[in-house]
Amino acid sequence: MIAASELAGYFAAHAIWCVSDGVTLIPMLAYSKGDERQMERMAHEELSEAVEIGKEKLELNPMDAEDAVLAYDGRITIEDEKLDAILLELRAYFTPASKAVIAIPYTPKSRRMLFRVHKPKLLEWEQCDDFDIDAVFEAFFNGVSDHDKGFEIWNKCLDESK
Repeated sequence: MIAASELAGYFAAHAIWCVSDGVTLIPMLAYSKGDERQMERMAHEELSEAVEIGKEKLELNPMDAEDAVLAYDGRITIEDEKLDAILLELRAYFTPASKAVIAIPYTPKSRRMLFRVHKPKLLEWEQCDDFDIDAVFEAFFNGVSDHDKGFEIWNKCLDESK
């Protein structure tokens, strides 16, 4: 799950870069094979259908990946407040039952508000008892820092109040 988490961090930063200007995020399926990272955009007329296609590929692994992450735009609730969030579904295929979901809440840019990135939230940690959560988040943030533009925006717009 460490490599999957680093991959998720990199593409989380990419997604934050995409939505920072108010652009709709096209769901992305990112995966690794050896040392190579690859990414497919799940383009479809309906975003919900694109997410479902991505979830199916994530589950079935037709790309024969070692690790994968599906990144898409969604909403989460924190203390009765609904927030936009980049949702990241992670898989480490060497332990196929293990699944994790991390949300990166954000406040979209508007006429009255600046774009803000909030603290990541672990939403799901299924069959991951063999993994050290601190090491997973360290790898996640290493991945974030590897994406130059996304990392710059993340740091500039960080608001840890939520």
